[in-house]
Amino acid sequence: MKATFAALSAASLLVMLTGCGQVQEAAQSTASDAASKVAGAAADQIKQQACALVEDGLVSIKDKELLGGLAAGAETAGVPADITTPLRQIAASGDQVPADAVKSLRDACAA
Repeated sequence: MKATFAALSAASLLVMLTGCGQVQEAAQSTASDAASKVAGAAADQIKQQACALVEDGLVSIKDKELLGGLAAGAETAGVPADITTPLRQIAASGDQVPADAVKSLRDACAA
């Protein structure tokens, strides 16, 4: 009787541990999927904002400041290099915003 009880207890423990592992895997997968969606949404938002600022081809001082702020988080958010490279160039520029960086950014936005 004790052997049967011990075997049933061991089997129950094994089932519970297996179930816990599956629950943990499912939770990790769900969390990973959610994080990917949030990062993708952030990248899309940054791209939309940057593209809106250079849509007319003119970059004011205020636009330059906003683009510089977007450049800081763009790579972390997973924005593609065709957007982040000109953003960094614009952010690093002095008083004169490089026209080729603005053109590159506009071209990337149009693609």
